[in-house]
Amino acid sequence: MPEGSSPATLGAFFGYLALVVAIGLYATRFSSSGISEFFLGGRRMHRFVVALSAVVSGRSAWLLLGVTGLAWSRGISAVWAVVGYIVAELFLFLFYARRLRRFSGAYDCVTLPDFFAIRFGDRDGKLRVLLVVVILVFMVSYVAAQFVAGGKAFSASFGLSQTGGVWLTAAIVLAYTVLGGFLAVSLTDMLQAFFMLAGLTLLPVMAIADRGGLGVIVAELVALDPALIDPFALELGVLAGFLGIGLGSPGNPHILVRYMSIEDPDQLRVSAVVGTTWNVLMAWGAVVVGLAGRVWFPSLGELPGADRENLYPALAELHLPPVLTGVVIASIFAAIMSTADSQLLVAASSVVRDLYEKVLCRRREIPGRRLVVLSRLVVVLLVAASLVLGLLASDIIFWLVLFAWAGLGAALGPTSILALYWRGATRWGVAAGFVTGTVVTIIWKSVDALAGTVYELIPAFLAAGLATVVVSRWTSQPPGVEEMFRIMDGATTPQAEEGR
Repeated sequence: MPEGSSPATLGAFFGYLALVVAIGLYATRFSSSGISEFFLGGRRMHRFVVALSAVVSGRSAWLLLGVTGLAWSRGISAVWAVVGYIVAELFLFLFYARRLRRFSGAYDCVTLPDFFAIRFGDRDGKLRVLLVVVILVFMVSYVAAQFVAGGKAFSASFGLSQTGGVWLTAAIVLAYTVLGGFLAVSLTDMLQAFFMLAGLTLLPVMAIADRGGLGVIVAELVALDPALIDPFALELGVLAGFLGIGLGSPGNPHILVRYMSIEDPDQLRVSAVVGTTWNVLMAWGAVVVGLAGRVWFPSLGELPGADRENLYPALAELHLPPVLTGVVIASIFAAIMSTADSQLLVAASSVVRDLYEKVLCRRREIPGRRLVVLSRLVVVLLVAASLVLGLLASDIIFWLVLFAWAGLGAALGPTSILALYWRGATRWGVAAGFVTGTVVTIIWKSVDALAGTVYELIPAFLAAGLATVVVSRWTSQPPGVEEMFRIMDGATTPQAEEGR
């Protein structure tokens, strides 16, 4: 165990873990009553819970370990990696989310494949199955990246092997996700939002103060490399790639399901203010941690494991008293778990709700409690698959997460936007978009000549949108489109339509 992992540090950290598991136990009874409760919290979530859980479930270890490490390496120009998603998610809260919530509430959509299946009249389940495959491919990679991040954090903070840390992270996430379902995940996400914000504001303030103030930090950064304080010290392709990260937000189901769970869609405006404030504060905190960390650890060899993604816990151990170090370490796991648990639920809901209930057993009714039991079993299996991939993963967190984020964003982002806003979108059009977004992401990432030009999400997103429009022009619309759009516009409900 490294010096600094005192009983007080361990006590603070494991106290946090005990609180998380207690929330899971508290939510167990509610979440066991039915599949809507297990996967969507009964569609009764409060606006503040939705705001904070949507924000932190989208950030993951990528923010605390990946962005801090990126800012250590590139300097203040790393800020562009957070600008895109902050702006995108503000618009999602204000516009996109209300349309999705109105539709999903009116037609009892529990999952994103539910939304697409009903919107496009997918009676034989082919579109649903295609979307489930896309979700599973990228979600398992995404969860595996969180487990790898947990392994790194345990290794840097407590001296465990990275492999042991991956196992322990998976066990913790599995425990409360299986117990409490969506309610537990959302409540713990709200708690974890405060831990993340505390760590990302307290640590940079202490690191700067201990060095003599912001002026000293800036002067030392200039002495190391003037480009570190130049926000435009990056290539055009890199800038476009960083800003393009925001294109992934409308396509990541673990964020979108939060919008579907809010009790009153009109309260999403308040959620927008709260969520955007949290996004901005956490993002700047991560960038400043990287800048201050570059002064305290000017060479890579000075960081644990010579890994820039270990900067955050290393800086905390250097500057904070043991109890607060435990809080910072807890914030890392808050970021990891707030994303991994959400993704596990999305992936499990795709298997149980969309494959088992709606395709394989569509001609008979399955008791809700049986579906919840099956959902818990599927979560266990998905954790096992993600664990295997996490133990084999060799890529760094920042890029592994961005690849999964890109795949989901490209396949589901343009198709969901068109489904919500364009009457002309068709079933075969969005199917073409799913396939195109997935294939272009994988090919672009795999070909060095392409990967080195721009982040794969941008060309894949554009290609998927184009494919959706082109194929939709040549295929027929589903019935009832006008009724659906009146519902999304907030002008009517299915019951009102039946009375016409």
